[in-house]
Amino acid sequence: MTDGQVSKIYRIFLKYADTSSPREALDDLQLMGQPPEMIDRIRERHEAETVRIRNLEEPPSVWMDGRLTWYTGPDMAKDRNWPAIRASMDRKGFGVDNIESVDAASTKVVALLDHPKQESYRTRGLVVGYVQSGKTTNFTAVMAKAADRGYKLFIVLSGIHNTLRRQTQTRLAGDLVHANPGKWYEVTNDRHDFVPPGNPKAFFAAKDQHLLMVVKKNATVLRKLRNWLASAGEYLDKCPTLIIDDEADQSTVATTKINPLLFDVLNNFPKVGYIGYTATPFANLLINPADENDFYPRDFIVNLPQPSGYHGTEVLFGRELLPGEDASTLDGGYDMIRTVPDAEIDELKPRNKKEATDFHPGTAHSLRRAVEWFWLATAARRVRGGGNPHSTMLIHTTTDTVVHDRFKDPLLDLRMRMLRDLDDGDTTLLGRLRTTWEEETRRVPAEDFDETPVAFDALLLHLQDVVRETRVIIDNYRSTDRLDYESGPVTAIAVGGNTLSRGLTLEGLISSLFVRAVSAYDTLLQMGRWFGYRNHYGDLPRIWMTDELREWFAHLATVEAEMRQDINRYMNPGVTPLNFAVRLRTHPKMSITTKAKMTSAVKAAAAYGGLLVESRFYDVSPTGGEWLARNARAARDLVAAAVRSGVGTPSTGESALFTGVPHDDVLDFLAAYAFHERSSDGDSRRIAEYIRRRVRQGSLGRWSVGVVGNSMEGADTKRCDFGSGVDVRMVRRARLHYDADTTFDGVADIKTLSSRRDEALDLATDHASSLTRKDLLALRGAQRPTEGLVLLYPIEPRSEPARLKNRVALAAPTDDVVMGVALVFPEVRGRDSEVEYMSADLSQVDVEVEDGSVLEQQDDE
Repeated sequence: MTDGQVSKIYRIFLKYADTSSPREALDDLQLMGQPPEMIDRIRERHEAETVRIRNLEEPPSVWMDGRLTWYTGPDMAKDRNWPAIRASMDRKGFGVDNIESVDAASTKVVALLDHPKQESYRTRGLVVGYVQSGKTTNFTAVMAKAADRGYKLFIVLSGIHNTLRRQTQTRLAGDLVHANPGKWYEVTNDRHDFVPPGNPKAFFAAKDQHLLMVVKKNATVLRKLRNWLASAGEYLDKCPTLIIDDEADQSTVATTKINPLLFDVLNNFPKVGYIGYTATPFANLLINPADENDFYPRDFIVNLPQPSGYHGTEVLFGRELLPGEDASTLDGGYDMIRTVPDAEIDELKPRNKKEATDFHPGTAHSLRRAVEWFWLATAARRVRGGGNPHSTMLIHTTTDTVVHDRFKDPLLDLRMRMLRDLDDGDTTLLGRLRTTWEEETRRVPAEDFDETPVAFDALLLHLQDVVRETRVIIDNYRSTDRLDYESGPVTAIAVGGNTLSRGLTLEGLISSLFVRAVSAYDTLLQMGRWFGYRNHYGDLPRIWMTDELREWFAHLATVEAEMRQDINRYMNPGVTPLNFAVRLRTHPKMSITTKAKMTSAVKAAAAYGGLLVESRFYDVSPTGGEWLARNARAARDLVAAAVRSGVGTPSTGESALFTGVPHDDVLDFLAAYAFHERSSDGDSRRIAEYIRRRVRQGSLGRWSVGVVGNSMEGADTKRCDFGSGVDVRMVRRARLHYDADTTFDGVADIKTLSSRRDEALDLATDHASSLTRKDLLALRGAQRPTEGLVLLYPIEPRSEPARLKNRVALAAPTDDVVMGVALVFPEVRGRDSEVEYMSADLSQVDVEVEDGSVLEQQDDE
């Protein structure tokens, strides 16, 4: 038989498979008289295609061992829903790369669902996206492709607030229902959540029509939905159903009312797929997998790629290096964060609920700056033209709705005074605004984002109109005012709490004032409404927050990246959601998620195999001298021990190297050397415990100890005497600057300490600087597979910056030396020894927790 014959029969097979199932389609071909050889060729071709889709590297995923896949991708000539979505994305200017990415990711998700013609199934999966990154676009594409293959009922669980439910309903109606008139029926609409229609059996008896429900996770609504579905009886038997749980970490996991009700809804269907979508899957990944009556993603987890043009946590806040990464390729974050001084916090939010009754916000300096920047940046966007027509500012200080209302008058007064002064041509105001614009655009150049610079005089022509058109909208679950992006361009300052912090897209968000502290990773990360796409204004967003919150978001950027690296790492045969657990690093002041959602969690662990750990933060406050002196003594003691017990090698320039140093000497050093507490990877106790475990397994018994000095030609730094005959010239490491409006807290961040050349100090290579981190790990694995490397860096206390932007002098309070250290761990063949991450006691932390009372409210629609 020829390939052409096989292709012709394969097309017939695909048509049969759409209306039945792949197995039944093969049976039909056999009944038609196709020979066994043809049946085998068709089966092999279909399996090869489904396996190809399932094994696509993008998006990374893991799935239940032995799970069969069936979907081979859309048929653009026959399908109706996906072609309409693709055409809509093209009209909206998504770009070819992003459209192809959505296509590939949604195809993979649909392939991991069950075939709609199977007699019964219950699929539970999880799709991990990024905050404000287009998760709705992905699940809309999944719904479209599932509808094209026979899924009939689609239930979207859309958060807990009316605003998000309404926004989601409107988007799905536009992309699915209106694009295919007559093929869809909206059981819910943009005005009303679920209201039980009469005669449910008639809904499910209708053929060739898909049903759409967008439902809040509200106890009252879910009870009505559960009871209505139960009354449909046997008509649900032949109703393939897909449930999309948007914001799946919120209220789905470990809630006393919502969780059981959701499971009751699921239990009505013999044929149902459940997919949770979230950017913060921490709670979902900590559910007890052994509990059949819960939503652990036992069938699959898909990790969506970061779309091009997306601004996420690490773009704005930077993050730490992860194993296998190269410091030169890691973006340290753009200079878009502005500090709200601690002294202003009391003007922006009450200290506790008791104070909220009598609290009235003041026009703090940072609030005024944030609002003025909003007006300047919006005017500049009008000069440029193009992009999102809306422009929004976010003010989020507390969940208290009374406080939200009291922001309105000060903001309206600020607008009135700005208009008056602009009308009068007030030279003081115009001078201040010009200075602000020129300083900000110098700190974040438009050219870095391929944008056109805007002169102050050009934006000034639009400024009065922008200020005049600005609305102040109080958006919370008690207010009647709402952000409405459907009725024309919006220029608005939005003040709110939970309704603005989950799922809801703030279109054209350009300025944010955020000073609300929360107790959990997922809650805090979801509040970052400033993440997303910023076409034609990528250089203009600014965020005002406290230094502590800034550090927390930087930590979360690392947590996010590490979590995704874990998911990607476990894309191996035999690995399933039931035999691996994603690691989530802890933080001393935040929990991973709420305590109720962690009842089944165990101590997480982190392995150091293949990792580079550096001292990045240093106490250079006036009281930091003793800390610096202890670290310098620890380094000199390690060098003395290395001279005694190691093997010295000929020095190359300003460096020294000792090999074969016993691990006990390294452990003594770690007991004496103190990483700063902000270095989350640099915990001497955890590292020491890891080394002891590896030694028990026959590795890390011997170490290389290197001293790295300044070998640049013409270097003029002073020398550092380590004793024991080791004397090198000091290196310079200037620190990152802090916002000029704040007081430096004395903790210096040098960002990067070591180089690839340094990491190869004890390896035989002539071109270390050109090697990648991956190459260096492979080289260490070949030459020193069981040995670690300690690098000591004598840093000049003054360390004036050279040509680096955004740097200032280190200015450490010592006449001796600031001692930096880097530890290089070899990769481990097989399972790595692990160090436990211990959870901190959060009971005494004075931060707000997410208000869950709205979950139990009666629906007011």
